Amino acid sequence: MADVDSYLGLIPSLHRGKPKFSAMIKALIEPIVAQQAFMEHLPLDFDLDQAIGVQLDQVGEWVGRTRFIKVPIANAWFTWGDANKGWGRGIWYDKRYDTPAGITRLDDGTYRTLLRAKIAANNWDGTLPSAKAALEILFPNGDTSIVVIDNQDMSITFAVAGVIPSALFIALLSQGYLPLKPEGVKANYRITTVSGPIFGWGVDNDLIGGWGRGAWGAPPEYFTS
Repeated sequence: MADVDSYLGLIPSLHRGKPKFSAMIKALIEPIVAQQAFMEHLPLDFDLDQAIGVQLDQVGEWVGRTRFIKVPIANAWFTWGDANKGWGRGIWYDKRYDTPAGITRLDDGTYRTLLRAKIAANNWDGTLPSAKAALEILFPNGDTSIVVIDNQDMSITFAVAGVIPSALFIALLSQGYLPLKPEGVKANYRITTVSGPIFGWGVDNDLIGGWGRGAWGAPPEYFTS
């Protein structure tokens, strides 16, 4: 993008070198150059990877997901001596987002991850593989995985295996912030109680294990109550 000096360099020789004329042109050009720079930067300001604060709120309005929580998420804060809310799982209390009743407003990092998953949900084609892919955006480090099971009885089970996620993401999942299920189908959530495979009959792989390998799956309330 051209700067002020670039425009001043276009002054013809007849007027070049005349301080007052150059000062007048500079005064006229500077606001235009600043406006050009502002408009050029707008796509970055509202880019999902770059936006912060109110810019990210505007992205969320377009995507269809606010950062405010309808029901405060309680018991998700960091706690000593609680494996489910210790290092890497508990959320540090921040008065900008939290109240004594619980988390009511998501921080930029969590909100950005939720928006990515919401975008994937908006483009969901109704299949189980794409639902699994959208949910796994919530766990970008790859240590946590989602198993989606169609129970063939008008219900679907979302099983979380691998590293147990933070209490905050468990609550977001259980409160339906990613409605990835056909209308009229009941959704069940089960989360491994020990980091590793979740227990399942007749299956033995990295995500589901039998006796001695798989851990019992618990509903989200087990981790947030």
